[in-house]
Amino acid sequence: MSSKTKILLVEDDTTMGFLLVDFLESKGFDVKLYKDGLQGIKAFEQNPYDFCILDVMLPGLDGFGIAERIRKRNKTVPIVFLTAKALKEDKIAGFNIGVDDYIVKPFDEDELLCRIVAILNRCNPENDCISAMSIGMYEFDPQNLLLVFDGHQKRLTQKENEVLKMLASAKNTLVKRDDILFSLWGDNDYFNSRSLDVFIAKLRKYLKSDSNILIENVPSVGYVLKDK
Repeated sequence: MSSKTKILLVEDDTTMGFLLVDFLESKGFDVKLYKDGLQGIKAFEQNPYDFCILDVMLPGLDGFGIAERIRKRNKTVPIVFLTAKALKEDKIAGFNIGVDDYIVKPFDEDELLCRIVAILNRCNPENDCISAMSIGMYEFDPQNLLLVFDGHQKRLTQKENEVLKMLASAKNTLVKRDDILFSLWGDNDYFNSRSLDVFIAKLRKYLKSDSNILIENVPSVGYVLKDK
């Protein structure tokens, strides 16, 4: 992206907070950490953010309260809850407020990254205009559905373009099958899963001219677009 995505992270566990900041900043995000709910909502009200990651159980103001106040000011900014509370009632309450995802602790950092990328691809209109990016010796222009190699252009279908965009946006990082399926198809049923297999096979064929590029299959989990 031409400018870094600004993430508001509100997490009162100091160790987890610093680890998440380091991880997300290593992936190109601009992250601001706050350990108190009131500090977190004050920061949101005073500064523009592109994405919010909120712990639920916080001092001062809990995650539900922060999300409610954010939604009063901004109906579209993505919000993800991080929480140890796994009860269905809590999840329903969060989704009723308008959060985009609900991740139960403990969680894998790569899974969080994939969910962030998937939500941004779906919710952030600026991501429909991602500038061209390099994939090995290829130039990928998602805005115009183009894959270019040695001056030769391949026009992708809309779905091929969307799958490749998710993989390329998280290059060298695992992207889970379910994240792709729910983000692009809305469901992970058998027929959609088989369709994804077909698109992956097509993308491998399109990228085969550069031997340094590999779409690695992690069985039953997802894919990694490796650019050596």
